[in-house]
Amino acid sequence: MKAKKSIAAGLALGLAVAAAPAQTKLFSGLVGPGSVGSVKAGGALQVPFIIWGGDMATFYANGGLKTKAGTIFQKQGLNLNLTPGDDFIQQVRDYRSGKSPFLRGTFRMIGQASEVIGSDPRTKGVVILQMTWSAGDHMIAREGVKRVTDLKGKTVAVQQGGPHIGMLDDVLKTAQLGWDDITVKFYDELTGPGSPPQAFRDDPSISACFAVTPDMFGLCTDLNSVGTGAEGTVKGAHVLVSTAELSRSIADVYVCRKDFYDANRPLVRKFVAGYLKAAEELVDKRAAHDAGTTDQGYINLLNQTVKIYTEEVIPNADEAHGLLLDCTFAGYPGNVSFFEKQGNLHGFEAFQTAALELATSRGYAKQKMGLFPSGLNYKHDDFLKYLKKTEAVQGERFRAEAVLSEIEELSSGGLLDDRTILAFTINFNPNQTEFSAVRYAAEFTRVIETADKFGNAVVAIRGHSDPSKTLIDLIKAGNAKGTLRRSGTRGNYRYSLNGRALDLNDTAQLVDAIGAGDFDGVEDYNPRRTMQAALNLSRNRAEAVKKSVAEYAKAQGITIDLSQIQPQGVGIAEPFIAKPGSMDEAKQNMRVEFRLIRVSAEVTQESDFDF
Repeated sequence: MKAKKSIAAGLALGLAVAAAPAQTKLFSGLVGPGSVGSVKAGGALQVPFIIWGGDMATFYANGGLKTKAGTIFQKQGLNLNLTPGDDFIQQVRDYRSGKSPFLRGTFRMIGQASEVIGSDPRTKGVVILQMTWSAGDHMIAREGVKRVTDLKGKTVAVQQGGPHIGMLDDVLKTAQLGWDDITVKFYDELTGPGSPPQAFRDDPSISACFAVTPDMFGLCTDLNSVGTGAEGTVKGAHVLVSTAELSRSIADVYVCRKDFYDANRPLVRKFVAGYLKAAEELVDKRAAHDAGTTDQGYINLLNQTVKIYTEEVIPNADEAHGLLLDCTFAGYPGNVSFFEKQGNLHGFEAFQTAALELATSRGYAKQKMGLFPSGLNYKHDDFLKYLKKTEAVQGERFRAEAVLSEIEELSSGGLLDDRTILAFTINFNPNQTEFSAVRYAAEFTRVIETADKFGNAVVAIRGHSDPSKTLIDLIKAGNAKGTLRRSGTRGNYRYSLNGRALDLNDTAQLVDAIGAGDFDGVEDYNPRRTMQAALNLSRNRAEAVKKSVAEYAKAQGITIDLSQIQPQGVGIAEPFIAKPGSMDEAKQNMRVEFRLIRVSAEVTQESDFDF
């Protein structure tokens, strides 16, 4: 993970060019004038790369910058010249002129260029490959910003035109906020002087900033720590959102000119198949390296990466390995899912819609000019008889029992709020057990979309019950036993239990007293039984909501991972109003709460690819 600094260096090189305000400077103005040329025939084909772990698979397949004998690409009949592409503006110029038929970037970066490349039928973009998802980009916030909804009215620092623009857009949508709800400060660089992390250090008015992993370490130590002010950290700084959880936000892709794609489809198919082959092998080699196995081919790739990116960017092989750890490969299953799976909320159509909307709304483009999906035949022998990991059946991502155990530990330890990224509730009527999609469609949609975007976080459905009946039984049982005393006047009563003050607004104290048996022994009034019934009811409500969400998703043609949605019964333990004074107040306690929770890696199931 330390190697994410290299990404910062690379992207900063290319994207600092796009330093003009995104909302006023068209991407066409950044690229400048130029004519569309034909892709040069003969010789090596120029293919851009950027400084990112996913591009190490391209190096591996090619044997370096020029195609080597015996490598994956050479055996595919390809002759490639890999060239630096961190200057995305120059990439687009080369693409338009015909110097290269390919663009390499994140989907949202391609979206920024969509009008430029889409204005000529020859250069219209065909998205041919989804390489990876990012797991190493972060939104850092100050102490007063606990959840994404707290961003309203705050100032956020982000690099101009870079990959974090799309991430910010996703965060705002998650919080149901618009760009007008925050103040955005743009910076030329991704890291170092003139970057959002540096501005966050220097300017206390900036409430949140985007950072790559090394800067995140510098600001707050790690994903789950809070900066103390010591050792260069910023006091109170913490990770608000990370692509470690927001795992379907930054998608890295290759795009091909339509004229070249139409004339060279077999070549493009072999390029894609070769990359996917390299990804297959690297996934295994990376895991073996983490397990302590020495693979000379993998060591050679790490050293080669250092040489290509230079020691200034990637100091050593360990940093190169870390760079690879910060990305999650899509693989063959991921590409089939991305381009072909109906109802895929993180597939091509969903990303295109979001990318083009962002491009026009932020001023990179005047009009939406769409991209084309790959159109590749994934049942072709170039894929099925060449690749090994072609199974596209997704198993459960999370271990349900482990997730529930961790959530309960976080709750009992008072840490649940610290791990909560987002929370919202729905209310219900007394004894309600049905949760109709007609009534709750908006909330169910929000749950489904949030869970999909945050593929490595868990949505806890927490059922809550009103404590009124338990309180009544507690008072009556205490009176019957003679252990509860009341003093004061109506509306201002004070209680004592066995001579000790008892605060009816202190739910934790009441729950402990009931659990200790202080009110047992009165047949007609049994707060322990009433409390348990409330817990059971809350659990049943949470289960009913999960079932309704699943049915709603199915009806919409959307596939969801039910292991990611964890129902939990809270009972009376966390009332909104501890001692309701009316039915209206009691109804505020009758709720189901949705919490998006950052969980540990230990509760997830291992998977080669994310799709």
